[in-house]
Amino acid sequence: MNRRVLVTGGNRGIGLATARRFLLSGDTVAVTYRSTPPPENVPGIRCDVTDTTSVDQAVAEYEERFGPVEVLVANAGITVDRLIVRMSEEEFLSVLNTNLAGVFRAAKRVSMGMMKARWGRMVFISSVGAFFGAPGQANYAATKAGLVGFARSLAWEFGTRNITANVVSPGLIDTDMTRDLNQKRIDLLLSITPLGVMGEPDDVAHVVRFVASEEARYVTGAVIPVSGGLAMGQ
Repeated sequence: MNRRVLVTGGNRGIGLATARRFLLSGDTVAVTYRSTPPPENVPGIRCDVTDTTSVDQAVAEYEERFGPVEVLVANAGITVDRLIVRMSEEEFLSVLNTNLAGVFRAAKRVSMGMMKARWGRMVFISSVGAFFGAPGQANYAATKAGLVGFARSLAWEFGTRNITANVVSPGLIDTDMTRDLNQKRIDLLLSITPLGVMGEPDDVAHVVRFVASEEARYVTGAVIPVSGGLAMGQ
C-alpha cells in the first residue's frame, strides 16, 4: 500500500537509507534537510527542526505537494560531545532543541492530519546510547532516552485513532556521525557487540519500514534495537 512518508534529517546516513527503502516500496517520500540537499532522486524540503515556523512550513509544503503525512520518521539529530564539567548550557540545550524538541515539533504538526485520517505511523530514531550512556554525551544520551517516554506517551494518546508511535534504537552504524568517533571508541563498542561488526544504514531502514507498515499495526510504544546485540536487554 502506497503511503505518504516524511523523513526528517533524510539527506544522508540512516535517514537517506530509510527514505530510499520507502521509495523502493512504492511509497511517496520526501526528506527534510537543513543545509545540504539530498541526492536528486530523493525529494527534499528545507527545514530547521529547531524552529517551529520552519517545521510548520516544511509540513505545509509536503502537504501541498503530496497530501497529508501518513508516516513520520523523526531522524534529524546532532551531537555536541563534551564532558559535563566543560559543557556549556548552550551546548546542552542545542542538542535538546534538535533531538527532542525538534521531534515534538514535527510529531505535533503531522498528528493533526493523522488524527483526521484515523491512521498514522510515527517512528522515532533513538540510539542504544540512551540506555548505557557514554562519556561526553550526557546531552545526546538524555535526548535519545527522552524519545522513549515521548513515544510511549503518544502511544497512549493516539492509540484509539489507529496511530502508532515506536522507537528504533540503532547501535554502531556506519554513518558520518560514527566516523567522527575515534578508533579506540569504535573498537570498544565492537568488543561489546555480540555480532562483532558495524551495521549499515539499510539495517535500520528495513526495521523502520516494517514498523511503519500495516503488518506492524499491533506494535506501539515499542523500543526496537538494531544494534548487533549491543546493549541487549536494556
